[in-house]
Amino acid sequence: MGEGFPGMGPGRIPSVRPSGGRLDDRVLETLQGLRGRLAFSGLRRVLGAHPESLARSLARLEREGLIERADGGYRALGPSPPLDAPRAEELRSVARVQLPPSVAATFLLGRMTGRWFGSLRWVGTIERPTGRLLAWARRDGSGMALLGIRNGSLQVFVPGDATSDDPTESEEAAYELLFHAVDAARSPAEVAIAAEARARAFAPDYPPRVIDN
Repeated sequence: MGEGFPGMGPGRIPSVRPSGGRLDDRVLETLQGLRGRLAFSGLRRVLGAHPESLARSLARLEREGLIERADGGYRALGPSPPLDAPRAEELRSVARVQLPPSVAATFLLGRMTGRWFGSLRWVGTIERPTGRLLAWARRDGSGMALLGIRNGSLQVFVPGDATSDDPTESEEAAYELLFHAVDAARSPAEVAIAAEARARAFAPDYPPRVIDN
């Protein structure tokens, strides 16, 4: 069964791969379906659009009052389609990690928002009544992964068939995202300790010995 945050319906999320058609329509469909704020680079990857064509399309839609640009990216204005629309697909939870009580959700989400991690590129935020999901994708727009926090648990999701047992690009991206999220949740002191441990592991003479003349 798909697993999601309350308020998302039965774990469903609109498809992020709109069918072919006029770019303006595809942009609007994507922004309405994801119900969030998507960065320009994120839209470009999701849609596979040329940067100049996408910029012109966004400008037209903004002039027509259909979308707006604000901090965090672009979002659609007006009513959105229902979450159980035919284009919806299952949102599957790939992994869940209980965060330490000392890690606040706002801190971790703020630390992750807008950043690139390894092969993952920032797409944008998806707002839900009970929480926010952050989205990333691979450089070519494949392998979308989403991250959210609820009740002290960090969860990573992928859009797709919840009954599939085959590994997918999205699953690989989700585990990569989980690794970076857990790393981002560490305190500065823990980061310093880990850095020192790595230094000791790879440098037998760490800390450097003082040689008297």
